[in-house]
Amino acid sequence: MKPRVLFLCTGNSCRSHMAEGWLCHLGSDRFEALSAGAKPTGYVHPLAIKAMAEVGVDISQHRSKSIDEFARQPLDLLVTVCDNARESCPMYAGAKRQVHWGFDDPAHATGTEEEKMAVFRRVRDEIGARIRRFVETGE
Repeated sequence: MKPRVLFLCTGNSCRSHMAEGWLCHLGSDRFEALSAGAKPTGYVHPLAIKAMAEVGVDISQHRSKSIDEFARQPLDLLVTVCDNARESCPMYAGAKRQVHWGFDDPAHATGTEEEKMAVFRRVRDEIGARIRRFVETGE
């Protein structure tokens, strides 16, 4: 059975989906990747979908989910990817281990669509680098 990794952010619209997508893309043979939000927005941000598609990772079928969906499920690792989620969910009883990897929220980017996309791409690449390190080292 593959270790189950849940990525948690507040809205489950950008960062947690990017992380889930990256882990599925880079490590689906070794890990089961999931994502959720403490207060889900109800949608996956279109620019997150677009940014991930640019690197060949399809998250267009993802949906915004509440952490409540995973309440009675065992998890090997819970990764909070934003400070708000870390504060909202300091302990998750179902997770064997919990870590925090903080990333800026690209949903707060302002400016033209291209300026916003630059922020989404930066965050995408930062998350991708962190997921690569996790797949390679387990940390």
